[in-house]
Amino acid sequence: MNYRVNEQIKAPRVQVIGPNGENLGVMSVKEALSLANEYGLDLVEVAPNANPPVVRIMDYGKFLYQQKKKDKKKSKTPTTREIEMSPNIGEHDLMVKIKKIKEFLEDGDKVRVDIKMKGRQALYAHLAEDLAKRVLELLEDVATLEGKITVEERSVYFVVKPKGNKK
Repeated sequence: MNYRVNEQIKAPRVQVIGPNGENLGVMSVKEALSLANEYGLDLVEVAPNANPPVVRIMDYGKFLYQQKKKDKKKSKTPTTREIEMSPNIGEHDLMVKIKKIKEFLEDGDKVRVDIKMKGRQALYAHLAEDLAKRVLELLEDVATLEGKITVEERSVYFVVKPKGNKK
């Protein structure tokens, strides 16, 4: 949203809000500008459709920065990340994957953990299921299971989401 600042404000009379949020009353734009200059701040039109328009005495640069931060926070949408592993993964490698999953969860993303079986590993699907349960145990402090553990022909997968996430 574009805001009119200082000399860009066209209305003859405006409702002025001071730098501390106090109502300073209705006055001409010239008076409001001189008041803003006394404070060393800008005059920013925050409600142009009001009658009379509402202006606020504030630091415009700081205001824009805070607006940008708010918009950025709102725009973060959770995505689903994917981690793959094998049922016979080594202990250290498993811990590295767990650490990565925790990083994704801290960012607010969901994580799909896919345990893929190759060749004859498919005969021992119970090993992949045991690994899935172990991964869930290791993540229980930061994540909750979304749905259930799904067993397919050559893979076992599940999705975890950050704990406390109500989505």
